[in-house]
Amino acid sequence: MTETDTLERPLTKVLPGAIDCDIHPRSPKLDDLMPHLDAYWRDMLPERDIDRLELTTMPTSIGSWALPGGTDGVQDAASLGKSLLDPTGVSAGILNLVNGVQALYDPYMSTAICQATNRWLASDWLDRDPRLRAGLVIPFRNPEAAAEEINRYRDDKRFVQIIALAMGEAPLGRRDFWPIYRAAAEAGFALNIQPGSIYRASPTQSGYLSSLVEEQVHQTQGFASQIASLLAEGVFTEFPEMKTVLAGSGAGWLFGLSWRMAKDWRGARVEVPWIKDSPDDIIARQVRMTIRPLDAPPDPADGAELIDCIGSPDMLLYSSDYPRAHPDAPGTWPAEIPAEYAAQICKANALATYPRLEVTP
Repeated sequence: MTETDTLERPLTKVLPGAIDCDIHPRSPKLDDLMPHLDAYWRDMLPERDIDRLELTTMPTSIGSWALPGGTDGVQDAASLGKSLLDPTGVSAGILNLVNGVQALYDPYMSTAICQATNRWLASDWLDRDPRLRAGLVIPFRNPEAAAEEINRYRDDKRFVQIIALAMGEAPLGRRDFWPIYRAAAEAGFALNIQPGSIYRASPTQSGYLSSLVEEQVHQTQGFASQIASLLAEGVFTEFPEMKTVLAGSGAGWLFGLSWRMAKDWRGARVEVPWIKDSPDDIIARQVRMTIRPLDAPPDPADGAELIDCIGSPDMLLYSSDYPRAHPDAPGTWPAEIPAEYAAQICKANALATYPRLEVTP
C-alpha cells in the first residue's frame, strides 16, 4: 500500500516509517549505572547510601501501557521493539529519559550520574536496536560539564537532542545556561523540554497543589513560562538554528501565549532590543510540539482550526508518549488531526527539526 492509497481512506494508524519523537525508557537503577561510573563514584554512591535512582519529577499514577510479562514501563530495548516499534512500524524512535537527576544539589554527582546514564542508554538501548535514538541527559546545575557532555557525543548522531524540565530550578532562558545551548546548537542538537518539576519551590505562584488533575493542567504553565523566557532573554535570537521541542505539553495553550507575547512586545520592545521579529513568528519558526497528549476537540475540522491558530502543521511531531497511557492505543493516528497532515507530521517535520537524525529506510 502506498502513502497516497493510505490517505484516500480514513486514517486510523500512523503511516509506516513514522518517527516517534517521544518514548520513555525506564529510569536506570544503581546496578545499571555501576559499570559506567568511574572508580570514585562507584565507591561514593554506595558510601552515601544511594541504592536506587528511580527519582520521579511528576506523578507516576498517570498510568502506563502494560508490557508483555505484566510489567509496566519500558524495561529494555527488546521489549520496546516487540511492544511498540514492531507493531507500529516506525522507522525511528527517540528515547527521552525523565528522572530526578537534575534535582540533585551536588553538581558533581549530578554530572557523574548524567554521564553514566548516557553511556547506559548507548550500550543497553541504542546499540541493541538500530531504530532507536535518544536525548542526552545533562546536568543543568553544571553548565560547563553539560557542554562537555554534549561535545562528547558530537559524533554519535544517535543522540539528537538535550533534555530539560518544564519546571526546573530557573527559567531556561537565563544566560547561565547559554554554554549548554551554544554547544547544542553547534553540534545540531535540539532542546527538548519535558513535563516535570524538581520541586525546589512551590510549582505554582500560589503554593502547592492538592490533586493530580491540578498537577497535570499546571504543567502547561511551566511550558509557557519557559517559552516566554527563551524568547525574551534572547536564546531564540542567539541560537536560531536550534529547535525547541515541547514534549507532552499539549498545543491549545500556545495560541494565547503567542498572541499575548506579540501584542505586549510592541509596547515594551525597548527592553528586549535583540528581538527583531514578532514573537509569534519566532515561535512558529523555532518551537515544535509532540502530539501526545493533544488537547484538541475530537472533530478533525476543529483540529484543523487549532493547527491554524498555533501556526501550521509544521509545528507538530508524531509521538506515542509510550508507555504512558492515552485513550487510544500506541500507533493510532489521532482522529482530531486531519489525515492530510499525516505524512508531514509522521516524518517530514521530525527530519526538519533534528539535523542529526539519520533514518535508514
